Amino acid sequence: MSERRALITGFTGFAGSHLADYLLAEHPEVKVFGTYRWRSRRENIDHLGNSIELIEADLRDYTATRRMLEVTRPEMIFHLAAQSFVPSSWTAPDETLTTNIRSQTNLFEAVRELGLDPTIQIACSSEEYGLVKPEETPIKETNPLRPLSPYAVSKVSQDFLGYQYHQSYGLKVIRTRGFNHTGPRRGDVFVTSNFAKQIAEIEAGINEPVIRVGNLDAVRDFTDVRDMVRAYWLAVNKAKPGEVYNIASGVGITIRELLDRLLALSTAEVTIETDPERLRPSDVEILVGDSSKFRAATGWEPRIPFDQTLTDILAYWREQLADRKS
Repeated sequence: MSERRALITGFTGFAGSHLADYLLAEHPEVKVFGTYRWRSRRENIDHLGNSIELIEADLRDYTATRRMLEVTRPEMIFHLAAQSFVPSSWTAPDETLTTNIRSQTNLFEAVRELGLDPTIQIACSSEEYGLVKPEETPIKETNPLRPLSPYAVSKVSQDFLGYQYHQSYGLKVIRTRGFNHTGPRRGDVFVTSNFAKQIAEIEAGINEPVIRVGNLDAVRDFTDVRDMVRAYWLAVNKAKPGEVYNIASGVGITIRELLDRLLALSTAEVTIETDPERLRPSDVEILVGDSSKFRAATGWEPRIPFDQTLTDILAYWREQLADRKS
């Protein structure tokens, strides 16, 4: 079998590192390249050693992007690189828009200039749906997009650029609108990981027994990241270029229930306090996805129960704190 070549942009991030784990374990016939920037943090990929070929490239720089593609010449591109934290997009909207839109445009233009023909998966977001009415759930791909943050606007732009480059130039772009995904190694600014870290710190006696929270009434649809990256692989290998697909569990829970389920995994006794800094200028109240289109196209379904995901996240943070003490 001839070697297949896959490129993961944003490789050092949360989903990128899990995608690398998946490819190495399940598809050893694939040679994997991963992009990084000189200041990228490496803790998510340290365990991979030299099993991935790292390529330094800031996708906001066209010359660097073109050079990276010229060296790697991938058959598959998983485009995960982005400014992905919604609250940061409120404080740095221009950077969020510029980073996410320019990086993807550079990637597409470099593919065209080099005459490459990869299948390109774009990690879009359920945040694009934004203001969702209760009667519109579970959300289908045909639902109106009403973005409620600069991050969501940047993802709408990436989404539509993918559609436009497919229609205009024939690029084999597949757009995946992933709903919330979480798991071990998730950054501590994201809600599941943040709560788990706070609990682990309270257990370790590092912090007072107070959990600080934002909006606990929002409803989200969570998928384990290990199921999500398997979906990315199936998207590239089975889905139809030019199409858009929701990837979701189809089950919504409130952030309050999420916290309760995490606390049930601990013996810590805590109080809950609302932190005004964790509240957004406008919040998406409900995001529950209908992924039947993607499941029909690829055969994907989530395998990891959410309680297992929460157990693994809490174990990850307990281990991180233990390592810091030792």
